[in-house]
Amino acid sequence: MSRKLHVALGWALLWAGVAPAADPGPQHVMSLSMCTDDLLLELLPPERIASVSYYARDHTISYQWPQAAKVPINWGTVEEVLAQRPDLVLAGTYTTPAARSLLKKMHWPLLEIPPAADFDEIRAVTRQVAHALAREAAGEVLIEKMDSTLRALAATKPLQLIRVAAWGEGGSIPGKGTMFDTILNAAGGVNVASSLSGGYTSFDVEQLLAARPDILAYAGNVSDTPGLNTDLAQHPVIRKLYATRRVTYPSALYNCGVVESADAAVTLRANLLQAMRGS
Repeated sequence: MSRKLHVALGWALLWAGVAPAADPGPQHVMSLSMCTDDLLLELLPPERIASVSYYARDHTISYQWPQAAKVPINWGTVEEVLAQRPDLVLAGTYTTPAARSLLKKMHWPLLEIPPAADFDEIRAVTRQVAHALAREAAGEVLIEKMDSTLRALAATKPLQLIRVAAWGEGGSIPGKGTMFDTILNAAGGVNVASSLSGGYTSFDVEQLLAARPDILAYAGNVSDTPGLNTDLAQHPVIRKLYATRRVTYPSALYNCGVVESADAAVTLRANLLQAMRGS
């Protein structure tokens, strides 16, 4: 049934004095991990959400923090599951291991979602969660919006080569298989660490200079928090060479692979082009 026909039928039932059927799918859903928080908040209205993890309200790591303020939060414990009695629990495959183990032993409805590190995986996990929530149509709308943004990015790829190093805490740098690498590729940039597989590694100052990036990128929550772990980024040589060629990016759109990661690529491209102009 098309969306227009569904809406028309709903109004017809109301005019006839017949209450429309209740929304299908779980009615009281709980999320125990940051990445499943984002999907749940995208796909269900607040009244059908039992709670999300406390991470969801942290604006530095969660894209959906305004929506998370409208629902209860949890700390990922089995006791909270028993108290809230959700009809479905969403969890990441690498989070809350004790809670997931106990919930499996109790045969509680549990859906474990693997992390997404590229756009194909984002499509897969979005569809997986949307299906479990009986919100397939809403999931496809989110995916099409993401794909439309990616198509526009691909059609307007910059002609100039922009080599980027995401130089983070203590010199850490993301290689292949990371969300930063995926978003940077969509933005039209080149990751100087793309030849490094297995996620994150680290560069010292000499390695960074040898890689000759055009731009240094810093996570916003890292660059805004001075400390011993960020002193490397303040090395006099680095500050001199990259004084006008630095960009920051919001960690909230890089921590989890979500449909909004395409929007992050749009913003990153604009920032990279601005930095290349020396602004």
